[in-house]
Amino acid sequence: MAQVTIYLPNDLETTIKATAKSLNLSISKFIASLLEEKVRNEWGSDVRKLSGAWDDFPTLDAIRSSEGQDIPREAF
Repeated sequence: MAQVTIYLPNDLETTIKATAKSLNLSISKFIASLLEEKVRNEWGSDVRKLSGAWDDFPTLDAIRSSEGQDIPREAF
């Protein structure tokens, strides 16, 4: 497993330590879980390739054209 050195502002370090402790995690595991979530929380390339793949998908205007009129809003 790789080791990485990072520099944090003191107040952030304090917050990280307290949060990790409240979750019963080591600081290392807590930071690793945050980084993994951030890095892996995106669509895969196969899914991104599908964007725009449907030629017959209706436009936003077409979708909204079948909706009725909004009711008048109340003044504040």
